[in-house]
Amino acid sequence: MEGEDKTKNKTPNALVKEKSPYLLQHAYNPVNWHPWNKEALQRAKVEDKPIFLSIGYSTCHWCHVMARESFESELTSSILNENFICIKVDREERPDLDEIYMKAVQMMTGTGGWPLSVFLTPDKKPFFGGTYFPPKPIYDLPAFNDILHAIVSNWCDNREQLLASSEDITELLQKSYLQKPHSGEIPVDLLDDLYEQLVLLFDPDYGGFGGDAAAWTLKRPKFPQPCYLSFLLRYHHRTGEKSALTIVTKTLHAMAHGGIFDQLGGGFHRYSTDRYWLVPHFEKMLYDNALLSRIYLEAYQVTGDPTFAHIGKETLNWVLREMTKTGGGFNSAIDADSEGTEGVFYVWSPDEVRSVLGDERSKAICRYFGITPQGNFEGGKSVLYMAEPSDSVEREDIIRKAKEELLVARNQRIRPATDDKILTGWNGLMIRAFVTGYQVLHERRFLEAAASSARFILENLVNDEGLCRRYRERKATIPGTLEDYSFFIAALLDLYEASFNPEWLREAFRLNDAMIELFRDDADGGFFFNRHGETEILAAIKEAYDGPVPSGNSIAAENLLRIGTLADDEDMLRRARDIFLAFGSQLEESPLAHTQMLSALNLYLNSPMQIVIACDDMKETKEFVLEINRHFLPDKVIAFAGNRAAEEVGPGLVHMTRGKVAIQGKPTVYICENYNCRAPVTKVEDLRQVLSSRR
Repeated sequence: MEGEDKTKNKTPNALVKEKSPYLLQHAYNPVNWHPWNKEALQRAKVEDKPIFLSIGYSTCHWCHVMARESFESELTSSILNENFICIKVDREERPDLDEIYMKAVQMMTGTGGWPLSVFLTPDKKPFFGGTYFPPKPIYDLPAFNDILHAIVSNWCDNREQLLASSEDITELLQKSYLQKPHSGEIPVDLLDDLYEQLVLLFDPDYGGFGGDAAAWTLKRPKFPQPCYLSFLLRYHHRTGEKSALTIVTKTLHAMAHGGIFDQLGGGFHRYSTDRYWLVPHFEKMLYDNALLSRIYLEAYQVTGDPTFAHIGKETLNWVLREMTKTGGGFNSAIDADSEGTEGVFYVWSPDEVRSVLGDERSKAICRYFGITPQGNFEGGKSVLYMAEPSDSVEREDIIRKAKEELLVARNQRIRPATDDKILTGWNGLMIRAFVTGYQVLHERRFLEAAASSARFILENLVNDEGLCRRYRERKATIPGTLEDYSFFIAALLDLYEASFNPEWLREAFRLNDAMIELFRDDADGGFFFNRHGETEILAAIKEAYDGPVPSGNSIAAENLLRIGTLADDEDMLRRARDIFLAFGSQLEESPLAHTQMLSALNLYLNSPMQIVIACDDMKETKEFVLEINRHFLPDKVIAFAGNRAAEEVGPGLVHMTRGKVAIQGKPTVYICENYNCRAPVTKVEDLRQVLSSRR
């Protein structure tokens, strides 16, 4: 890891035995850090000390800043060590703890973010918190040491008041996850309401969301919002609403041309610090790139715009090149910082470009990428963006070769650190993106990458208790959450639809049954985030917020609809409906916070389109599969029916294929919608006509 030489002659704390790259970054702080475990929590009770809980992740810029300023300070460390039990948590390993204490801080302060700094009673109940605290007062933020002294004083002199406050906050937390099921049916007009809200939020000048120019008077970040874009594509598909597609295409083009997309190496940075997608926050997250690459490929299916295919492919290529582990599995993130500075790995000056490309070519490339002597970033450097169009095939070839040379030169720089832990849920999202890449771009290497990751998870992150969440350095641990199960089940279903390999379907059905047993709320519907019987956290989390990643409940609803359709299982379909009812009031109150859930509701209201390909020889179905994959069909469920298909998957599992046979030995496609089946199709041109007639 970057900075290991700085640990010489330093005494490690208890984090040195952990696997998390984030925790290991703090293993040589003078703070006496502990991981979240029974021993640390018990120690707080025995020593009668409050807990200082610090939650972050390895690629978090402000986490690094607070570490340098405070956690490496001998003075601050002495205050912490003497008066608190200090616990570090990697939010990516323990999203449940992050969810609970982030919500608590938001309740107390109205804001949240990372690093998350929370003060707890020995019973784990929060009484004060915030995010980043500086070493000296600045921007209306108090100094961290002043906060520590104030809490120590209040713990000694006003403890009853602190304990009462912690009880009140804990009660509010617990109540926030309690909601009774919606009575009756979910209104269909919720989808229209969400669309209208997204129209109002859309930035018509630069794409993305945050409103028009008047809304951007304050500098604030602009996030890609893949769940918004996914819903809009599906809304356009269902209604034909052109404006929904326009919002998507405008946003995707703007991001592709901006600095948020790594113009040399591919892949997307976390967010833009401005309205224009120009200067990003430079960390790269696996989940962002999984969701965005899939959106670009789906947009290519809808529009045929080659830019979208190119960006989707470049993003997948970046994942293969920089985020793929030997033997399968994908890394979690790449840091924003290197050499102690954010973004320095990615930015260029004209002189640096000239040293690689020479005088003549560098002038054209600097114009193309907007690299100027004054720069658009700190220190006179420039973030690369598409400042000029590439208006000829010849020029495209010049740019391509220059990019290759610049990338080689960039790779000689000190690289940002990579968080190389493998998370089951995030890998599920990336598997889905690679499957879509294979289906849309017809490159088998993408399917092989998806299958390799799935096999890695099944072989290394499954034990007698079910799925694990995290794997690193040959060790899998931390019980899988609802997110891990639902995302990975969706990935297995996608793999089956892309390959018709029965192994993937058997595992999807098996894990779906386990998910229902481990997480379902039998009383009120929906699924808890943690397994039944979890006593380590303050509240039983049941939520459906679709943020940077979809919620586990949203993807579980889609999975249940797909599996229920494949298996003709009314119980699965009922459980999907129960999810929508469980969160019905929230969907009505805040559609914008539940965009993926409403995409799943869209699938439920339409009912999945059933496609069965019947043939004795799977190889003969290639042209039919290619034609199906050419179309954007977000509501389809597809299965293969052959001589041995049912037996290979498992007796009685895929009822959807019953009675579907190849006519006269030819590949035959059966399409059923809303309990009506079309005449079987045996010609590719007829299949094209049928699928093209659908919006």
